[in-house]
Amino acid sequence: MSDPAPPTTGDPGQVASATPPAPGRSRRLSDRRLAVAFISPALLLLLAMSVFPLLWALYLSFTDYSATRGGSATFVWFENYTAILTSPQVHLRALTTLIYVVGAVTLQTVLGFTIAYLISRRTHGRGLLTTLFLVPMMLSQVVVGLFWRFMLDAQFGVINSMLGSLGLGQVEWLTRQRTALISLIVVDTWQWTPFIMLIALAGLTAVPKYLYEAASIDRASEWFRFRTITLPLVWPLLLIAVLFRAIEAFRLFDLVYILTSGGPGVSTETLSFHVYKVAFLGFNTGTASAYGILMVVIVIVLTQLYLRYLNKLKED
Repeated sequence: MSDPAPPTTGDPGQVASATPPAPGRSRRLSDRRLAVAFISPALLLLLAMSVFPLLWALYLSFTDYSATRGGSATFVWFENYTAILTSPQVHLRALTTLIYVVGAVTLQTVLGFTIAYLISRRTHGRGLLTTLFLVPMMLSQVVVGLFWRFMLDAQFGVINSMLGSLGLGQVEWLTRQRTALISLIVVDTWQWTPFIMLIALAGLTAVPKYLYEAASIDRASEWFRFRTITLPLVWPLLLIAVLFRAIEAFRLFDLVYILTSGGPGVSTETLSFHVYKVAFLGFNTGTASAYGILMVVIVIVLTQLYLRYLNKLKED
């Protein structure tokens, strides 16, 4: 007579969980392979489109390679970098780029925050106003450049026609050194002020209402509310928007190419446009690669310093 089966205790789910897994690949291994299968195409595309060109440019920056000259490239090591860093022409382009970045980003920040603050105080028509202000940002920079080139034309432009009707005379906006760089700053401000406005409006909307209610109970002035409540809470978010705009302005090319082509003379020739001339007009590929690597290093270093300042501001 066979022994009786031992009685089962506990939940039936526990008995089922004690069943050994089916032979074959483990679930963890299959999930890992599945993840690799999904990530690999994007990773390969990133390597092909970003990492490999950067490494190739780094290699070419140490050579005298030219796209129009046959034969193999010769290593010149740091000669390209030395020539760039000691060139007075490069210093002039860097100064032009700095003036443009500081002028454009400062003007965009002031106007964008002001417009966002005024829109946030409205109760009706806020969505319509925001949409209208966002229209310039939705346009391509080439389209914006062509649009403003016709408007700023010395003879047939709309701006000069308006000035002439007011008796102020005509201004050569794009063909004089004093006004060409200012015109670039104005056009870039017209297009990208909505970006700052949008970020600032998001920050202003997120400010808790009870802070303003408490300030109104204490009979605080409008300036006191703005200085102690609005600006401190929106300032970190506004600094992030400034960071993005500064990086974009630093590598400006489209508007310069369409509006002034770096002229008159070299008064509006930024670093990015100068790299274009060295690479595709002078065909000095090795030197142009050194320019590109230096610009990437400058952006990385300045961004890291800026982010450290933001982290310190957040801790304070």
